[in-house]
Parts: sequence; structure tokens; C-alpha cells
Amino acid sequence: MKHVPITEEVFLISEMCKSFKVTPRTLRFYESKELLFPKRVKQKRLFTRRDRARLKLILQGKRFGFSLEEIRQLLNLYHLGDHQTTQLSKTYELAQTRLKEMISQRDELNSAISDLETQLLEGAKIMKQKGIDT
Repeated sequence: MKHVPITEEVFLISEMCKSFKVTPRTLRFYESKELLFPKRVKQKRLFTRRDRARLKLILQGKRFGFSLEEIRQLLNLYHLGDHQTTQLSKTYELAQTRLKEMISQRDELNSAISDLETQLLEGAKIMKQKGIDT
């Protein structure tokens, strides 16, 4: 087997894990889902700058609540040859939808917190009447 030299800067899995605070298992999982495409040299995975950029976007997408399939589809739009116009438009559209969902979830959570605080105050009053310390 002929050895092909790697001419671009590459990063080992340990370096990727340290830089992005993820586990090797996470990187292998993203590779299995066709989100990352490290080069393989024998048993080593060598990640490129492209992989680093994709991982940054994957982690940001996960933080915002996008599914891995949504993230994969958005990343795949990069190579359409339209200067990322489609990718940017679709990302913007999905982000607007996700923001609305997150605001709704926050509102629901704030309402639940308020209800729980009210219940705790009522519970404290009842406990005080019964001589129970809170």
C-alpha cells in the first residue's frame, strides 16, 4: 500500500476532543451520521480545518435545538455552487422557527415556575399554621 502524504493541516481525535470539549465517541458518532469526514490513515482519524468548521456548526446547531438531520441537511447545502445563498436562506428560516419554539418553551417554563412559587408560598403558610418549620 502506497503512503499518500497529507498536505493540509490535520488534527488528531484527541486534539479535536480537547478543542471542542467532546468525547471521541461523539466524534465517531458524528462521523457515522455523515456529519464529519475525517481522513483515515491506518487506525487514525485525521480531521481537517473543514471538519473543525463543521463540528463548530454541529455543536452550535445542537445547542440551539436543531436535530442532527436538520444540521446534516444544512451542511450539505454548502456545496450547491450558489455562494451559500441556499444554505444561508434555509438556515435563517430554520433559525426563525426554532427561536419561536424556544420563546414559547421559555414562556411555558416561566409560567410553570410562577405557579410552583405560588404553590410553595401556599404550602409554607399551611405548614406554618400546623407548626411545621420550612
